[in-house]
Amino acid sequence: MSKIWFETVAEAQRRAKKGLPKSVYSALLAGSERGVSYDDNTAAFAELGFAPHCAGLSGKRDLATTVMGEQISMPVICSPTGVQAVHPDGEVAIARAAAARGTITGLSSFASKPVEEVVEANPQTFFQIYWLGSRDAILQRIGRAKAAGARGLIVTTDWSFSMGRDWGSPSIPEKLDLKAMVQFAPETLARPRWLSRFARAGYIPDLTVPNLVQPGETAPTFFGAYYEWMQTPLPTWDDLAWLQSQWDGPVMLKGICRVDDAKRAVDAGMTAISVSNHGGNNLDSTPAPIRVLPSIADAVGHEIEVVLDGGVRRGSDVIKAVALGARAVMIGRAYLWGLAANGQAGVENVLDILRSGADSALLGMGKSALDELSAEDIVIPPGFTRTLGA
Repeated sequence: MSKIWFETVAEAQRRAKKGLPKSVYSALLAGSERGVSYDDNTAAFAELGFAPHCAGLSGKRDLATTVMGEQISMPVICSPTGVQAVHPDGEVAIARAAAARGTITGLSSFASKPVEEVVEANPQTFFQIYWLGSRDAILQRIGRAKAAGARGLIVTTDWSFSMGRDWGSPSIPEKLDLKAMVQFAPETLARPRWLSRFARAGYIPDLTVPNLVQPGETAPTFFGAYYEWMQTPLPTWDDLAWLQSQWDGPVMLKGICRVDDAKRAVDAGMTAISVSNHGGNNLDSTPAPIRVLPSIADAVGHEIEVVLDGGVRRGSDVIKAVALGARAVMIGRAYLWGLAANGQAGVENVLDILRSGADSALLGMGKSALDELSAEDIVIPPGFTRTLGA
């Protein structure tokens, strides 16, 4: 078996840690404060069990579903993330991998690659934005994405600017000038494979965000854009309803943890919601999304599409989420580790791991399709679920 191939997401993470400069890997790991939410996102899945059948199982299983009108081969979507210095092909490699496996890619407005290149690599692209700048600037941004061919819009609201991590935050420069290159030389030279990838590509990561301006304009730096975002007045529900009305197509609101917020998203005209705590990078001690999913799906799942984002590392996690009310899951760190380990092929490897694991779990449940799953197939320990804002 190829030494490049890896059999679990955990192995992809080990390879990413070994291959990336310390600051880059630390930025991917992220988390906030004590890391309570970060840890709970994955630990919560391990608390759930299955109630499998032993005979009469289905010889054929269908993992296909739809999200915001897009037909996908399995209930796994690549969540929008800021890839920046992970791999020179960045979001384009992720988009190609998702397309090769028949699923959607999300593109962050803080991404390193232009939306036009990503949509060309995968027409099933959802463009993600934050409420950043004036309404006119936001309209220009989503207009560019629409002109490029993005099929859907993801609006992210779940970030409260947590300022510290007990294990330390990465040192990330504003831009890679001579001073920064000298400062980071020891850790980049210690990762020759990472350095050679960028050398062969003919450039170094410039830490700019091209999708926040129009094509041809000078892109701001990541931290320049981040600062502007922090200074922008926070959106109201009326602002979000206005934004939904400006996009001619489906819109997902990302960052829902409460039933009342889910209901407000329905009222605002959203097509879908993402149950998410921003990967544990947000307000620490927020419950894992899988804990709040059942109450939210029960409350609004008949009115709006519900997806889950946070803590998915195995195909069995995917099936647990679907059984508890999610139409699909979104993954972030899992595919980023695959990208770091082996570029586009590494992302495809991660998607294959999740597909095969989901298929195996569906087999054990004795189901032939996702819509046959229910909470009765899951062993839910007492006190597992959380109902917020009911």
